[in-house]
Amino acid sequence: MTQFIAITPNAEVNGETILSIVSGMGSLKTTAYQILENHGISNPVPGRWYPQQAWLDSFKVIARTYRPVTLICIGRKIPENAIFPPEINTIEKALAAIDVAYHMNHRIDGRPLFDPSTGEMREGIGHYTFQSLGTNKAAIICDNPYPCDFDRGIVDEMAFMYKPAASRGVTITHTDDSLCRNDGGEVCTYIVEW
Repeated sequence: MTQFIAITPNAEVNGETILSIVSGMGSLKTTAYQILENHGISNPVPGRWYPQQAWLDSFKVIARTYRPVTLICIGRKIPENAIFPPEINTIEKALAAIDVAYHMNHRIDGRPLFDPSTGEMREGIGHYTFQSLGTNKAAIICDNPYPCDFDRGIVDEMAFMYKPAASRGVTITHTDDSLCRNDGGEVCTYIVEW
């Protein structure tokens, strides 16, 4: 999937999620607001909706201007800023919830892409697909227009937040770099072990 290009031109993202750029850029908060404003997102606030393409355009500037760790930091702020399902209490549920949360925080034609009351998920923005690989191991397949390093930050944060107390640690590995969206691949896959 091509990075930085919305799959559905009229897709929108909520202000809660957009504010992850601001909190993820830390001491560069003023710069973050300026980058967003340069792409048509002025003073984002929770509860409002903004064009996904404008947010992706902001990511493109950040990816070209700053080191990959900046995108990772922004991704790590997603669980703190975006809306997530409330029933997360294990690492497996946390990793599976990334796709649900992704759809909860985006909408097309004024309708959020996930309805928690019915469990209905609508298409149009790609996915974060969770696959169990057995005991204490899973894959997250990212086929969405966001940058690979941003996705890495989301996966990192969710895995570390919900790491089982008995686990010695968490390792997250990006599989075959030749498939990476940074290099023109269709998806990025992360293997999470705990």
